[in-house]
Amino acid sequence: MSRAARLVALLWGINILALLVVLGVVVFYAGRQPARAAFASTPTEPVIYAHRIYVIPPTFSYPTLTTLNLLTPPDPPATPIPPVTPTPLFLTSGRRSAVIGLSARGRPIEVYTFGDGETQRMIVAGIHGGYEWNTIALADELITHFDANPQDIPENVTLYILRSLNPDGDARGHDKFGRANERGVDLNRNFPVNWQEDWDRDGCWKDLPLTGGDFPASEPETRALIRFIEQHHVDALISYHSAALGVFPGGDPWDADSIRLAKALAKITGYPFPPLDTGCIYQGTLADYAVSMGAAAVDMELNNHRDTDFESNLQALLMFLNWTR
Repeated sequence: MSRAARLVALLWGINILALLVVLGVVVFYAGRQPARAAFASTPTEPVIYAHRIYVIPPTFSYPTLTTLNLLTPPDPPATPIPPVTPTPLFLTSGRRSAVIGLSARGRPIEVYTFGDGETQRMIVAGIHGGYEWNTIALADELITHFDANPQDIPENVTLYILRSLNPDGDARGHDKFGRANERGVDLNRNFPVNWQEDWDRDGCWKDLPLTGGDFPASEPETRALIRFIEQHHVDALISYHSAALGVFPGGDPWDADSIRLAKALAKITGYPFPPLDTGCIYQGTLADYAVSMGAAAVDMELNNHRDTDFESNLQALLMFLNWTR
């Protein structure tokens, strides 16, 4: 072999050796990466990246219904849906509601508070959705009035206005199909006083086969209001309904203070008292529950399913705020 050939062979050998060294280094570091990655993924202290924390609202599904399935609900059963926030009530003061719970379908149950006195009074509207939508409209009018006229609240009084206890029924439609909550329960038959799952419908509302729930306070809307009443010392309550039957005192038999309150409200509004007797036996009602908690309470029905009777109800409410037991 000539000298030139030996030189070429030497250079090739050096190149091959260098290539082997580079490959060896690459293989060595590649083998170390999984161990380093595993070590990095198990730090001794948890690391929280605040900008990566997201609050994802829960989703809700239509439950299997034994009653409202007969009504062809607006969405297919078991369709996952997120909680729905209604159009907010804009007040000039910037006052906001407190959400005391969620409906069966995830809608907020809102309470507006006025005043900070020791005597606590409460109005509940929209316990039946559907064609009792005007009770919610009345609540909104009263909320707007007291927000603009805080001087109408006596210094010793706190007023709570729950604008819609059954937002799911209200969203379903302003007809008979909106009366119950999303599970086919009449919320004004679901409170834990004189409760029955079913009742004699003679003289009662019976356009649809609703129930009082699987057990007392089975519904999230009912439980939300019960918690609120238990946490606040509400001493008088009006539960608004429509239409035309009059003012019903709470209690079984009627509570004496509730009778006095019903008479005073009927005198101002012109609503019937004693209320019209259709023969219906009312069980599991909010007014009866409120009386059991020490409040004077009435169910008060507007004149029809269309009007709010705002002026007469405002005067009645001003009396209600100053009424003494």
